[in-house]
Amino acid sequence: MPAEPEPVRSEGPAVVTAGDPSGAKVIVLDPAGAAKHDELPATWRPLAEKRAVFWCRVPAGGALTEADDLLGDAGPGDPEIAVVASGPFAAEALQLVERHPGAATHLLLVDPASDAFLASDDAVQANEAWLAEHDDVVAKLREAGTDVRVVASSTESREDRVPPPLPLGHPQVVTAVRRVLGEN
Repeated sequence: MPAEPEPVRSEGPAVVTAGDPSGAKVIVLDPAGAAKHDELPATWRPLAEKRAVFWCRVPAGGALTEADDLLGDAGPGDPEIAVVASGPFAAEALQLVERHPGAATHLLLVDPASDAFLASDDAVQANEAWLAEHDDVVAKLREAGTDVRVVASSTESREDRVPPPLPLGHPQVVTAVRRVLGEN
């Protein structure tokens, strides 16, 4: 279970939205609580021109209920939904998507094993091991039609600039998400 939210991170809206909510959606489960000023991180704004983005600020109360509702309201033939989650919240994201079989077209993970490695470790290998540890749930999701994959892993490069996990607003994360969604 994630730690208690820090008061500063829990300030602001539970969910920040941008784009047309009747079209394809991206639900971002952000354990860091970015976007507290009711605006998407700048790196995500171009994607909101093509898809609705629901930035769920996990430290703020109600964010997970909104994500759960969005997935629960999805029906056959509705526009696709992608869920993006970061390391500290990857296991919970698996559970969220598992509660709504087939609702999410994609579950895109960023550094899901971040609690298990340091930046000097091989993040790609640790993230693949994390997926293997959760293979039972991952297999069920894939069988229900959800593409589950790690889209970004921390490296020792200067571009990362921070310890793992990569922040969801990091350009490498947004580029990877756009590539999977065909929005390059």
